[in-house]
Amino acid sequence: MKLLKKIAALFAASALAVTFAGCNNSQESGDNGGSDNSGNAAFKTVDQIKESGEVTIGVFSDKNPFGYVDNTGKYQGYDVYFAERIAKDLGVELKLVPVEAASRVEFLETSKVDIILANFTVTDERKEKVDFALPYMKVALGVVSPDNAIIKSAEELNGKTLIVVKGTTAETYFTENYPDVKLQKYDEYNEAYSALQDGRGDAFSTDNTEVLAWAKSNPGFTVGVETLGSTDAIAPAVTKGNETLLKWLNDEITALADEQFFHKDYDETLAAVYGDDEAYKENLVVEGGKM
Repeated sequence: MKLLKKIAALFAASALAVTFAGCNNSQESGDNGGSDNSGNAAFKTVDQIKESGEVTIGVFSDKNPFGYVDNTGKYQGYDVYFAERIAKDLGVELKLVPVEAASRVEFLETSKVDIILANFTVTDERKEKVDFALPYMKVALGVVSPDNAIIKSAEELNGKTLIVVKGTTAETYFTENYPDVKLQKYDEYNEAYSALQDGRGDAFSTDNTEVLAWAKSNPGFTVGVETLGSTDAIAPAVTKGNETLLKWLNDEITALADEQFFHKDYDETLAAVYGDDEAYKENLVVEGGKM
């Protein structure tokens, strides 16, 4: 009996130790960052980013001239230029992570990145899943097609095949407004452009800034629809509930207006593609978060 009592006491002590350990681990994990009510993975606050010495920012690797990898393996583009300034002003190293359009929300929800700067258009649906900072660019949709069969209106696409990238506003817009257009969907921009060049679709739709740039460097294709749908905001996004980082980004974008930072960004990264046309620049650039 005494032996049985000793064994029972040992089991009770072990269970109690496990309980305390679980409580301690739970408390410690709460100090490592925040999480929202949906159960998203812990995010890093501004102080924690500074303490870690690194900010992780998701960008495109195949969307020239906004986020892409050049032939030397270096990230370039309008979004990358901004990402470099964010890291500098935070006083930390910059880690760039390539993302696809359809993975942008998931990369924030799982804390694979601290910020998304990947031509992320602000929509009501996306606002439910991530928090957007102030805008730094504005955009509408465009449609590019071969010179021998230029598409000049969305209606001309009825019954035809339109190439889109998954997770983009183009996919959503045509799904909701043009059910008679056959959508051919790809994960990456490079795949989508290859499909257009190979004649697998009649046209390709994405941000007008993107297709205009691509058509300029690819003879034989024309942007027959330069503006489609509403003019939307492009903004940085953070994990839902990361209020400190959201505030820091809003303050940063507001302060950068004093030096016309995004006009300089345009001159450094986009002027070579679009030219120095001031009217076009003003139709794209947003300073101080004011559309």
